[in-house]
Amino acid sequence: MISNKGPSIGARHLQVLLLFFAIGVNFITRAYVSVALVAMTDAETTNPNFYEFNWNEKERSYILSSFYWGYMATQFPGGYLSRILGAKTCILIATVGSSLLNLLIPLTVYWGGWQVYCAIRVGQGLFQGLVFPSIHAHLAKWSPIEERTRLGGFAHLGVQIGIVLAMSLTGLIAASDFGWPGISYIYGGIGVVFCTIWIIFAENCPADARFITSEERKYIISAQEGVESKTKQRIPVPWKAILTSGPYISLLVVQSSQGWSSSIMQTQIPAYLHGVLNMDIKSNALFSTLPYIAMLIMSLVFLFGAGIVLKNQWAPLGVVRKTLNTIAMWGPAALLIGVAYLDENQKALAIAFLTLNAGLNGGMTIGSGLNAIDLSPNHVGILMGLLCCITNIIPIITPLAVGIIVYDETQRALWKIVFIIAAVFFFFGNLQYIIFGSTNTQPWNDADYQQKHDNKQNNSSHSTMTKTDTVNSIKSDSLKEVVS
Repeated sequence: MISNKGPSIGARHLQVLLLFFAIGVNFITRAYVSVALVAMTDAETTNPNFYEFNWNEKERSYILSSFYWGYMATQFPGGYLSRILGAKTCILIATVGSSLLNLLIPLTVYWGGWQVYCAIRVGQGLFQGLVFPSIHAHLAKWSPIEERTRLGGFAHLGVQIGIVLAMSLTGLIAASDFGWPGISYIYGGIGVVFCTIWIIFAENCPADARFITSEERKYIISAQEGVESKTKQRIPVPWKAILTSGPYISLLVVQSSQGWSSSIMQTQIPAYLHGVLNMDIKSNALFSTLPYIAMLIMSLVFLFGAGIVLKNQWAPLGVVRKTLNTIAMWGPAALLIGVAYLDENQKALAIAFLTLNAGLNGGMTIGSGLNAIDLSPNHVGILMGLLCCITNIIPIITPLAVGIIVYDETQRALWKIVFIIAAVFFFFGNLQYIIFGSTNTQPWNDADYQQKHDNKQNNSSHSTMTKTDTVNSIKSDSLKEVVS
């Protein structure tokens, strides 16, 4: 074990703090639209001084899902680009592009309608598709194995912070003198300011970092022996081994299941509160935010709890991950079924269930959210790119499916179907993760895995050819004897 870890608060913590803000800023842009759409299509409940758009439920569903059309397309290339350009450049490109497009929304949506809004959201998704493959690649470079859960969990708290800010501030901005156009201007401006800070302080890896002590650099690099460094030759990607890996396939399934249910929470809850529980946008924004405040608080509880358990070696990492994932998925599954049977007369109980649902779901980050780094620190950018590419098909489908099922958002019976389907995804997704999931570093993570695999195949092929030659030689000798 390395005794000298450098300063207790050092460069690795600065990088994780920057990742926390990077995730938060990008998640604000991703999540605020569900509340903004209520303001843009129902001015009477927000600010009647601004233009109101007459968009129906299907058109609003297109807007909500359009972000993920672009987001899915660049996830896989994002994994490659993070290896080639480095996480610093990729995250900068993603945040700048997404923020600048935000500023265009009020200037273009008047004449372009919901179609141009969809186009802008597709563009934002294209940029943000680079974010999470780069985030995990950056964490793999900067997080020593023994600190990976704590540092990775803290960085991912940016998800909850981003959603909380988007849900809580968006309604307030829309109801203020800025109106709904101010939403895009303020969030776009925040993104541009963050990018300036990112350019100054972000570093791709400890070996190249400026703001780091020699002790901390030695500690991080020594604790990550075998992890690909930017200064070394890149490790070939063992595609066949990855695509046939049971633990990785299990991770794909559990994340896809979670994606369905979480996209329901992020994009549909404002419409549910407005349509079924008859809340105006101000109270809607408040109660839409409560679940994510609960998620933030519970994520902190899960993060520190897992840290204590792992530090004292009370349970192995695999048990910790699967336990938290079970709490995060089976608890919400039961609560969603409960919500499905509540109506306007049980408003307080419905909000309590939704809040507790999101709070328990905060365990997903420490559960399966960081599992890709466990499986392969060297290829985590590729793993996350492929993972996010597949799982983000789900948020494209979800709003469209809800738009078909909930043809009248005031009908509780229609929302019941939506919530029960989400509960089923939660239950079976986690069940298979318990059975097939793993936190063991996979053999194909090794730097020379592909070379060994190729050599083994070549040797096997050579051995087969040698046996064939021997058999042919024996047959030839036998034939000669017969002839003679």
